Amino acid sequence: MNEQKLSQRLQAVANYVPSKARLADIGSDHAYLPAWLVLNQKISYAVAGEVVQGPFLSAKKLVESCNLQAQIVVRLADGLQAISDQDAINVVTICGMGGFLIREILENGVQKGKLQGTERLILQPNIGEYSLRKWLMQHNYRIIAEEILEEDAKIYGIIVAEKDQRVVHYTEKELIFGPILMQEKSVVFKKKWQHEKVQKGKILKNLKKAQVSAENLAKLKEITDILERIDEVI
Repeated sequence: MNEQKLSQRLQAVANYVPSKARLADIGSDHAYLPAWLVLNQKISYAVAGEVVQGPFLSAKKLVESCNLQAQIVVRLADGLQAISDQDAINVVTICGMGGFLIREILENGVQKGKLQGTERLILQPNIGEYSLRKWLMQHNYRIIAEEILEEDAKIYGIIVAEKDQRVVHYTEKELIFGPILMQEKSVVFKKKWQHEKVQKGKILKNLKKAQVSAENLAKLKEITDILERIDEVI
């Protein structure tokens, strides 16, 4: 993967970036995504934000090697602190992190006035999708697109959300499985939840053998409930 050819995962993210968007790619790593978008004339301006010195320097090196300094600004900053008002950002991408961390970045962005609610959010959590969807619902972001794909034996999910003027509500099942993904029920979606069912089944089996305690009983009920939901959906 490089700025000329994205991974399948990042290409899927790029497909949801509207033409002529002003992008903030948070946790940009090598800045492959914004560089590809600029080089392919999809966008003309991007901020590549990194909180770690090594990836920050890698992103700067790539942008300079492609002579894209006029279109891509690389900033060393924590999360959405990389954005300034002058950037006029209308799309935020956060990829390759856990859902809890993405949720924290978004919450800090709201608290510090960096997230205005006018931006399209394109999020690719590795885990913790439930927590992230719940945050989006609580802040009135409607999920307008979802995608699930497999690359190099790993399954990735993408969530695209925009602020809605109406109250956004998702059921517990929709928060777990994804309101759009559970309707589409793709092959990869079924594969993911079949695997999850096997893993949860093993945990359930061990819990049934364990000493009875309030904690174990609560965990037993939690896993039984999710297994029932998996059976209902797939």
